[in-house]
Amino acid sequence: MIKEPCEVQVRESKIADRRQSGFVNALRVHQALTADLEKRVLVWMALRTPGFINSDHLTTLGFIAQVLGGAAYALAARDWRALWLVNFFLVLNWLGDSLDGTLARVRDQQRPRYGFYVDHISDTFGAMALMTGLALSGYAHWEIAAGLLVGFYILSIESFLATYTMGHFHISHGIFGPTEMRVLLFIGNVTLMFHPHAHITGKQFLLFDLGGGLAIVVMLSMAAGTACHHIAVLYREEKLDPEVGGV
Repeated sequence: MIKEPCEVQVRESKIADRRQSGFVNALRVHQALTADLEKRVLVWMALRTPGFINSDHLTTLGFIAQVLGGAAYALAARDWRALWLVNFFLVLNWLGDSLDGTLARVRDQQRPRYGFYVDHISDTFGAMALMTGLALSGYAHWEIAAGLLVGFYILSIESFLATYTMGHFHISHGIFGPTEMRVLLFIGNVTLMFHPHAHITGKQFLLFDLGGGLAIVVMLSMAAGTACHHIAVLYREEKLDPEVGGV
């Protein structure tokens, strides 16, 4: 089908408007427990990364590692030793997902729009793969795995909305960031190998059901608290005339 001239003009106009409006880099807010140490380590690694490796390679590594981590979780339903593979892929995921942006900044090869979109859409699908694997592992009920995924998505959505409306991107919430989450998951996987169940008041529960349930509550609480704070800030900054009213 041949596009009409007016359709082509409208499309080109939209692209031009987007490019001319530019992309404002949001202020990165990272106050997690390991943030300072992690930053120094990543810069050290970026300065020593071979030239033939670029940020796209690292982003791809992080995504593939997360998908393989999910596959390893599913495999753990047959052999608990696959949990070691999960932890191995978590480390690779940290390397790719954390180093890609640092490498771009150190080399002054940043592509803000492209990098932001690709990084976070990769995390979106990667998290789904990891939690699907957990649901198939038998170490947690699927409802818990689904709840963890929803909690992650809600936190992500809140961060993206704040990035657009407030001009700052929260990599962490409080002292917890992606690295802290990976560390907790890593420790949890090691614990699963020896103690897959927990006993409370004489009843037996899957360890990850308890830990996952607690994580869901914490994530939703952080998202709700941050959302209320941002709503209050935006309300004060954009007050309407009392005679006009409105939201």
